[in-house]
Amino acid sequence: MAPHRFHEQFDQIQRSMPDVPLALGPDDASEFVYEKGVVLARDGRDAALVEETVRAHFTAATGLTGDRVRRDSPETNRSGITRIQVGDPGHGDHRGDRAVTHALRALSEREGRAGRRLVSRNHVVSLAVNCCPGDEPVPAALSQGTNPAPDGSGHDEDTAVDVLVIDNGLTHDHALVPLLSHVQGDLHGTETGPAGNLLQYIGHGTFIAGVLAAVAPNTNITVRSTLSDAGAILESEFGEKLFEAVEDGWPDIISLSAGTPNGRTDGLLGMDAFMQELRSHGTLLVAAAGNNSSASPFWPAAYADLPDYQDVVLSVGALRGDGEFGACFSNHGSWVNVFAPGERLTSTLTGFDAPVPYEYQHSTYDACRFGFTYVCTCQSPSHVGVLSDDGTVTANADQVMFEGYAHWSGTSFATPVVAGLVAAHMVANKEGDPRVARQQLLSSNTQFAEVRGAHVPALRPAGWRPVPVVQRPVGA
Repeated sequence: MAPHRFHEQFDQIQRSMPDVPLALGPDDASEFVYEKGVVLARDGRDAALVEETVRAHFTAATGLTGDRVRRDSPETNRSGITRIQVGDPGHGDHRGDRAVTHALRALSEREGRAGRRLVSRNHVVSLAVNCCPGDEPVPAALSQGTNPAPDGSGHDEDTAVDVLVIDNGLTHDHALVPLLSHVQGDLHGTETGPAGNLLQYIGHGTFIAGVLAAVAPNTNITVRSTLSDAGAILESEFGEKLFEAVEDGWPDIISLSAGTPNGRTDGLLGMDAFMQELRSHGTLLVAAAGNNSSASPFWPAAYADLPDYQDVVLSVGALRGDGEFGACFSNHGSWVNVFAPGERLTSTLTGFDAPVPYEYQHSTYDACRFGFTYVCTCQSPSHVGVLSDDGTVTANADQVMFEGYAHWSGTSFATPVVAGLVAAHMVANKEGDPRVARQQLLSSNTQFAEVRGAHVPALRPAGWRPVPVVQRPVGA
């Protein structure tokens, strides 16, 4: 991964959480973001054990002191998670946290004896970018329509499949778009900055709703603004927010384009309670694999590889524009169930009531930041962004005008393609169980693509039009 893109995004998330000191982890690499000075444990006996063990370890074995170690005041929450302070969050810089690292080490032996997870960092869960988006949106002409294109069928509320999109909300004028006229949910609220420019990631949830509605028009789509704060939330809060999102009832399908790696293979501690509850319902979670160009498990998508969740979660990677190979940014590995078009899709970013300017945040690259040889979204279309890796702000950033449609790339958008295909299969086959539909869809699929030398299942909707791919000249 290109370090400076990650660091640029890290700085933005830190500005959106000014009261939460953050660090990059693990300590020798930039793979995820977490809260400094804090670890997580399950409520009750586990939390008491973690507090006691860390305090003793700090007093006896390190230069850290145990007098800072203390649990938050108990609060009733459905996620069943307690925050435990283990150090001074103001100590050091963003390149890791010594107190958190030692706290995890202190519990490693006990975890081995217990055979289960006892403690965790408090990770930042974000829109499936892990601080590294596939790209930023590019204006698209209204005359060319969406890609995927709508399949021509209609919407019938009584027979439609219920799909919940957990994201960052909807633009205020989304209902002006005929395709989205029946979409419900939370509005973004503030959409533009002081200069009138569209804020970064505004329109993300609207774009996803547009992709879903195009692939599966007969869906009742609700978009929640669970990730409204710069598309990021602490793991300690995420589980509770997920429970809030389903308070009005569990849908057939949840489309979630967010997550984080954590350096482990057993999931996120802060999501345990929600995932167990999800398993007891009939809902299918369709989750984005993330945009790190990495094989490291990205949660919650990687739950699809755990025995208890293999029929509950469907993890989705992104294909490049021609649909033949994996997109340069897409995560990959055995934990990714299926790949779908996710590069330069076209959907609705805003409604049509007024054009809105956008100033690019990230500069493009001279070549693919992940080493791919085709002309990918890392480098084209070329633009200069506001942010730079040395912390300065560029004065000559490029600005564009959005009038409705946009091209956008990421596993964020491959995910609603697959969620829509599951929903469409349910409607076409009068199948009421989304988990059964998931299995039927994958079992009957005959399409494949090549991703990192592997032959992987690929789902390409009928209304999707391939985007020609250009190879970079040798030596360029």
